[in-house]
Amino acid sequence: MSLSQSQSGTSTGEAVPVPPAFRKVTTAVVTGSATDAPYRVDVRSGTHLLGSDEPVRRGGADAGPEPFALLLSALGSCTAITLRMYAERKGWPLSDVRVRLGYETDGNSGRISRRVTLGGGLDDGQRARLLDICERTPVTLALRAGVAIETTEDRA
Repeated sequence: MSLSQSQSGTSTGEAVPVPPAFRKVTTAVVTGSATDAPYRVDVRSGTHLLGSDEPVRRGGADAGPEPFALLLSALGSCTAITLRMYAERKGWPLSDVRVRLGYETDGNSGRISRRVTLGGGLDDGQRARLLDICERTPVTLALRAGVAIETTEDRA
């Protein structure tokens, strides 16, 4: 059944929209202990182990990137990888990509600035298309859409 199809599920016979089926794309497990450095946590994603912490100015030990730095890293990684994949598929001479990101807030709302440097002998049309692709990367789309977060408790 496609997303545009629906099922008849009411007593009046009117169509009830069928929600899309979700599938797990990636996972991460974050653990921390009150006996560790004040806010340091371990992050495991697949076979990869990372750490995160708060900076000293916020009571942490600065033992790893702060959470917003990890968010920016995810966006920057997705941007650089997507651009490289796209250019490779098109046979374009993209030699390297640099993505600089910053998170800014006025206390009420926030914004992310993203500056992209494209290396290689790209023409103006290719550069414009790659910058357009930045707006369609999976992490960009997820952040812009405001991904729903469902929280439940797993009891020990």
